[in-house]
Amino acid sequence: MANLNIDSIKKRTYDAIVIGSGLSGSWAVKELCDRKMKTLVLERGREVKHITDYPTTLKEPWEFEHRGRISAEMRAANPIISKCYAFYEGTTQFFVKDNEHPYIQEKPFDWIRGYQTGGKSLMWARQTQRWSQLDFDGPKRDGFAVEWPISYDELAPWYSYVEKFAGISGNRDGLPQLPDGEFLPPHELNCVETYFKEQMAKKYNNTRPMIIGRCAHITKPQPIHLQQGRAQCVNRALCERGCPYGGYFSANSSTLPWAAKTGYMTLRPNSVVQSIIYDEKKQRAIGVRIFDATTKETIEFFAKVIFVNAAALNTNLVLLNSTSNRFPNGLGNDNGLLGKYVAFHNYRATVNGEYEGFLDSTTEGRRPNSGYIPRFRNLFKQETDFLRGYAAGFYADRRHVNTPDTIGEDLKNHLETSRNKWDLWSVGSHMMGETIPKESNYVALDKTQLDDFGMPKLRISVDYDENDEKMTKDYIEQMTEMFTQAGFKNVKSYDSKKAPGLDIHEMGGVRMGKDPKTSLLNGYHQLHACKNVFVTDGACMTSTSTQNPSLTYMAFAARAADFAVKELKKRNL
Repeated sequence: MANLNIDSIKKRTYDAIVIGSGLSGSWAVKELCDRKMKTLVLERGREVKHITDYPTTLKEPWEFEHRGRISAEMRAANPIISKCYAFYEGTTQFFVKDNEHPYIQEKPFDWIRGYQTGGKSLMWARQTQRWSQLDFDGPKRDGFAVEWPISYDELAPWYSYVEKFAGISGNRDGLPQLPDGEFLPPHELNCVETYFKEQMAKKYNNTRPMIIGRCAHITKPQPIHLQQGRAQCVNRALCERGCPYGGYFSANSSTLPWAAKTGYMTLRPNSVVQSIIYDEKKQRAIGVRIFDATTKETIEFFAKVIFVNAAALNTNLVLLNSTSNRFPNGLGNDNGLLGKYVAFHNYRATVNGEYEGFLDSTTEGRRPNSGYIPRFRNLFKQETDFLRGYAAGFYADRRHVNTPDTIGEDLKNHLETSRNKWDLWSVGSHMMGETIPKESNYVALDKTQLDDFGMPKLRISVDYDENDEKMTKDYIEQMTEMFTQAGFKNVKSYDSKKAPGLDIHEMGGVRMGKDPKTSLLNGYHQLHACKNVFVTDGACMTSTSTQNPSLTYMAFAARAADFAVKELKKRNL
């Protein structure tokens, strides 16, 4: 019987375990497997295979029962997820429904999740900007968070590494606040977007640049992309359904298949992580305890190194639930800061207008990208009554005159007479503001309410503050001024007041830092108090900057996995 038990443990023992198969987790998996580490990937949700499991990717609008819209019944049953811009009839299979993993909103928070192989990398917005040293210096300069333990120069080679593999399109714009990367050919701005770019350069003396977005789309395949079996993006702009061509980066089309080909990856879907197992004699983590989502059976797996990449808030949940005599308040939580200083991006405000020029032109086809205005407030000195700043999206398009709400002959006659009639150009912008990490913004385990697996539900207490209100007001004022300066008409602004969460950029709770008294992770993403556990998803973030965070997660994960393998060889883990 003892031998059988030993054999069973051996079968469940790996060199490394990665919790989560999404964007950051899949990068950790790829790097570990490339270095011949026998790696177990634990995915909470079902398995989704590239191409095979994209059921709506090639459907035409008329093939959907509700022409792509969410039914009234679906919307009523899912008031939270139905708010997400990417949730519609063609994507419902990739999103967690409201009743599937409930949580407690101590303050309103719309938690958007994707439980399947690849996680949210199937449905993400694919915008990929590097941080600059200005972003890493922000907390130290402004005093709103602890100092980052890493610099841009340390991360830059890893940005280049993941950009080349993932495929990032963009221009080399030469901006200090937005470093250039390893770019494939950029998408093109249309004539009104180019006009706005030129007007901003002239009226603001090049201090408010507008560029084409940098995004994870293969505009010109390189040999490394062909080796992955991926092809050029064809601009369908149906990305969140899953791309059968692999034209945009997802874990499903890129990093996971690459890792699988090494022979060192074992993927185990339907594995709900209960906790990380800590050995008090060895003073390190030795494995992971899961529930099989199908059988509800409890199973333990073992490894020398553990990467926690369950997505920011779930990573906090796993660590908080990983208690022991040594860590009664959660793994690595000696300072009581685990789950605190959660932050996000403020997407509340938009500004829209019309342009009466370029009436001889219109848009044709689709483009899975838009213009981007990098942060221009408080860059080099404090110049406003709020800390930090915001970036903004920008787009312009032109559409046919609206079809009236009619049917039959009246509709036919309108379509016939209006097919060559166009509205004015529409222009629009949305903000992406940096929020300030605060101890009062936190997640915690509820003490009484349990989920279907008997685990504590996550309690979320995250909100805006006065800094966010001032920043939102400034964005509206400045963007309205910029639209007016460009000659746009009928300029209107809107503050949605929507709850945090729909940005889908939640960060923090397991922040990096130099001092174990004020942070949970060191400069290589190791828990200060448990060196063989690494966190490289959004939970690790010390501050948020204004850039979309995914590219930084990828670079963090690749760098940390490389470090972990080297430390193992030195027998430091």
